[in-house]
Amino acid sequence: MRKEKINVFDYANEINSVLRPGILLNTNGDKFNSMVIGWGHLGIIWGMETFTVYVRQSRYTKAQIDKTKEFTLSVPLDKKFDKEIIRVCGSLSGNDINKADYVTLVEPQTNHTPGIKEYPLTIECELLYAQDQVLEKMPESVIERYYSDEEDVGNFHTAYIGRIVDAYIIKED
Repeated sequence: MRKEKINVFDYANEINSVLRPGILLNTNGDKFNSMVIGWGHLGIIWGMETFTVYVRQSRYTKAQIDKTKEFTLSVPLDKKFDKEIIRVCGSLSGNDINKADYVTLVEPQTNHTPGIKEYPLTIECELLYAQDQVLEKMPESVIERYYSDEEDVGNFHTAYIGRIVDAYIIKED
């Protein structure tokens, strides 16, 4: 397997087109973990290329990012989603299972969090900044939609801004 280095902004449209259905946010603290995310931002802050992800307070992924200060994103190409990977990473907790059993891990290039062969566009990030959401500053319509269910009260998100330290496409030799 080889890694073809890319300018991630050349793939911005493709990344945004698959973000809503879900890309994978990978962490590697106590063990490898991956979760499906549908919210995120590719951009520039403080003169650096960044990707911002949002993780609920209750997620195993949050503790992993807080511990390691890094994450990797895995994006499908040509909208080729693997239904089993989406099922496992989108509905089961890394507290309960070993998600590495359901994906093919590929050694990272720069940080310590692997990519996933099945989702070959890979973005490695190191944490620049984290901020818990302040619900009082959010529109009531957003709070009602995303934070009003009994299970969601107090289970808001933390925004993690990651500096992109590497971006590539995993290719088979």
